[in-house]
Amino acid sequence: MTALEAKELALSYGGNYIFRDLNLVIPKGKITVFIGSNGCGKSTLLRSMARLLKPQQGSVLLDGSDIAKLRTKEVAKQLAILPQGPTAPEGLTVLQLVKQGRYPYQSWLQQWSREDEKSVREALEATNLTELAERTVDSLSGGQRQRAWIAMTLAQGTDIILLDEPTTYLDLTHQIEVLDLLYKLNTEENRTIVMVLHDINLACRYAHHIVAIKDQRVYAEGKPEDIVTASMIEAVFDLSCSIIPDPIFGTPLCVPHGKGRLDVAGRTKA
Repeated sequence: MTALEAKELALSYGGNYIFRDLNLVIPKGKITVFIGSNGCGKSTLLRSMARLLKPQQGSVLLDGSDIAKLRTKEVAKQLAILPQGPTAPEGLTVLQLVKQGRYPYQSWLQQWSREDEKSVREALEATNLTELAERTVDSLSGGQRQRAWIAMTLAQGTDIILLDEPTTYLDLTHQIEVLDLLYKLNTEENRTIVMVLHDINLACRYAHHIVAIKDQRVYAEGKPEDIVTASMIEAVFDLSCSIIPDPIFGTPLCVPHGKGRLDVAGRTKA
């Protein structure tokens, strides 16, 4: 089954094509991660699949329907996107931010409901933010702030969540915290998660499906165990490395080649 699908997609900025004739299937109920070098178009592709960027040709299908032909609120009830580095107005509380996720369900005829209240409460509980609900977003730590934005997307009640580099600017502890949360949403609620990550090793740990992008096309895609090889990393990132099993998870672990603490004779310095 598929959640999102790109067919014959062409995307450009300022007349310069980033992708041409791109075909891509996002598996439903799985975690998919886009990887690739800086500027290869990962974020552009993610934005196009959320209908934030209009393609020059081709289409994006959301559960089989052309996303461009769906009403905005209809899309927002099926798909949520968290862009890179979102900012909230000064003084906005966590509760007020999370309530924004219920916007697609509001209208002149249907105002705030018990269902809205329930969705917000469950989103705060899922992200362990109930006790911080009255705190302002700008007073939170980086990890807490990212969880608040994820809570907003959860309140939106969609089966598909797209995230653009959700671990950027976070320390390692908070990176794991956020990725563990997304993994929990996938395994316990069957949410389809699609995200852009820079860390290859974390991508391999959490993703069921990896899409490697290079030269305006999908260079490789599949299970991390099947496609993450030294030759793939060399081709996509121009990086020489060794791939070994992760000692904890058994997933591919990329060990970059480089000098590090080596002297001219190749010995490790103390």
